[in-house]
Amino acid sequence: MSTDIGVVVIGRNEGERLRRCLASLRASSCTAVYVDSGSTDGSPDAARELEADVLALDMSVPFTAARARNAGFARLLELAPSVRLVQFVDGDCEIAPGWLDAACAFLDARPDVVCVCGRLRERHPERSIYNLLCDLEWDRPVGETDSCGGIAMLRVGAFAASGGFRESMIAGEEPELCLRLRVAGGRVWRIADEMAWHDASMTRFAQWWRRAMRGGHAAAEGLVLHAAYPQARYRRRLARIAFWSAGLPLAIVLLAGFDLRFGLLVLAYPLQVIRLVLRRGASAGSDWFSALFGVLANFPEAAGALQYWGNRWRRRPARAIEYR
Repeated sequence: MSTDIGVVVIGRNEGERLRRCLASLRASSCTAVYVDSGSTDGSPDAARELEADVLALDMSVPFTAARARNAGFARLLELAPSVRLVQFVDGDCEIAPGWLDAACAFLDARPDVVCVCGRLRERHPERSIYNLLCDLEWDRPVGETDSCGGIAMLRVGAFAASGGFRESMIAGEEPELCLRLRVAGGRVWRIADEMAWHDASMTRFAQWWRRAMRGGHAAAEGLVLHAAYPQARYRRRLARIAFWSAGLPLAIVLLAGFDLRFGLLVLAYPLQVIRLVLRRGASAGSDWFSALFGVLANFPEAAGALQYWGNRWRRRPARAIEYR
């Protein structure tokens, strides 16, 4: 396996999280490249101690995770040109034991699949509601899927043929890549195996808000890039964001000016929360939190979309939206 798979790790100031990440890879003996984006905490030295090849990005060029992953992939092919598969992982994640074997075996058995991911879990969901929301977000059905996140294994040939991640995107570069892979005839799959533990370390509402903004920014940019593709769902997502964040509030304000009873339309928000919970077929506390923040997320997502269109109108380059 060690000659078939290469690993690209990206990070900045991840500290102990990076050590855990790289330590989880040592048993596999795979070639590992760590791409550092201006760390000041000694991360590059720590990566070298754990036998990873270290590539430092030129930070005079605007940073994106997509750019870091592409640079790491290019470096990986220089070091190990015979690798067939590449595992991308962020420095705040720890790869689960057995994942690399399981993902490799699945891709070997399914030549039609070009990208595979597994169950990503949050390391400390008990520490904050925001960490818990991450863990719930990643609990998705097993089987063919539209997209994966930044932690996934891909076929080297398919990834190279696609041109890699779109480096100008500050968010949503993984679904955008998966869309292009699917348009080219590849399939993306989620399997039940444990893949990794993620350490979001989100403890404040403002962090959650900025993370949600990234989703709206990605949806707006995705629509501009791929509106013509029927496989893309950006238009539907943006329509939902626009309705809950602007359309319904505006209707309530305007109609309540004629008749205060229209103010009862505000009940659409709690009713939507209830509908989402019932759709999941469960009523645990975590389901209510997930549904509540799912409705609330329309507002920061709208802010992210507006930020993208504002930058586009002013012809300004997008800057990374960081939540940590």
